[in-house]
Amino acid sequence: MLNFVICDDNIQTVNTLSTLLEEVILKNDYNAKVMFKTTDYNKLLNYMSSNIVNVVFLDIEFSGCSKNGLDIAKKIREINNNCYLIFVTSHFEYIATAYKYKTFDYIFKSSIDFETISSTLERLFNDVSSSSTKFLKINNKNTLIDLNTILFIEKSGVKIIYHTLQADYISYNSFNKLSLPQNFIRCHKSFIVNINYISNISYADNIIYMRNGLNCYIGPKYKSALMEVINHESIS
Repeated sequence: MLNFVICDDNIQTVNTLSTLLEEVILKNDYNAKVMFKTTDYNKLLNYMSSNIVNVVFLDIEFSGCSKNGLDIAKKIREINNNCYLIFVTSHFEYIATAYKYKTFDYIFKSSIDFETISSTLERLFNDVSSSSTKFLKINNKNTLIDLNTILFIEKSGVKIIYHTLQADYISYNSFNKLSLPQNFIRCHKSFIVNINYISNISYADNIIYMRNGLNCYIGPKYKSALMEVINHESIS
């Protein structure tokens, strides 16, 4: 489920946007919910520090405040670099700067209506479903990870370790319920490998050598299926 939050200094805008989001979510049966809404950006940042947030609807001009929405966007990216950020504002002059913060959309308050919100959410959910990225629960937070960067996945006790090109991420999801593309294959009760990152395989020693220098093991139960897949692939 995608968790939405709203922050605008105008309570009427907050309530209007919340109502429209809930209507669009209900009509399209989207797996999403407005979890938090506020007129105070400090409360937004505090909420995001301790809760899972996937989509932020944010105002740019906050009356009587020293910070604007762009300053807040910078703070948001320090807390959560993967959430979708959607600005809702009356100020078109900030558009170019706003996109520095990985902005997904920029909605003008004068055009907030059911059709506009429907269009934004349709593009958002299409992006989530068609992208190679996937939300994974890492340290109790939904983190957007590009599946193409995962070399292999390892089960260690109750932990699931995603070994990626950038870093290792620890999760506590069920190893047997992971939904992954066809280039991932289980080779052992404790390993799932991305065949695009295999350097070499020793079937005699039951070892897969990965391009990052680490090794995965081949279990007897999974050996024949692995060999069948590899025979149809070119390992460079």
